[in-house]
Amino acid sequence: MNYGALKNCDIANGVGVRVTLFVSGCKNGCEGCFQPETWSFSYGEEFTEEIENKIIAMLEPSYIRGLTILGGEPFEPENQERILPLVKHVRETYPLKDIWMFSGFTFEEMHDKEMRCCTPFTDEILEQIDVLVDGRFVLAKRNLSLQFRGSENQRIIDIPSTLAEGRIIPWQG
Repeated sequence: MNYGALKNCDIANGVGVRVTLFVSGCKNGCEGCFQPETWSFSYGEEFTEEIENKIIAMLEPSYIRGLTILGGEPFEPENQERILPLVKHVRETYPLKDIWMFSGFTFEEMHDKEMRCCTPFTDEILEQIDVLVDGRFVLAKRNLSLQFRGSENQRIIDIPSTLAEGRIIPWQG
């Protein structure tokens, strides 16, 4: 897996001050995507154990609320095998910090065996995260006033509650 950027002290991609990882690779190709350069799986640098350890160190300060992973597309099959150990490492090291992920796939698609995003790693990744912003960016539904989303079809989902209830539970902030 490659990554396009790693940001410290990000306040745009989730609540509070965050560490943000932009992974590379996305086959969704949403019209109007704000980072089309990240569609290429070879964009950026290789995600190594050293980078993972750097993220763990960046998360240490008490003012850092958590980690956000977006892209590109974290739920492309090519990325999931590397995303899983990262989110597990973060969860084990900082159980009180939250993990947000952004995906062009919907929560329902992640459970549809016919969809490429449904892999042997998907459920376990979801079990590690707190918030999922799901759905493809739709240019015709773009709304710049939305919090943490680019288009009105996208949802902010409370994943632990959703998994516990067996139905989509919106994040309440």
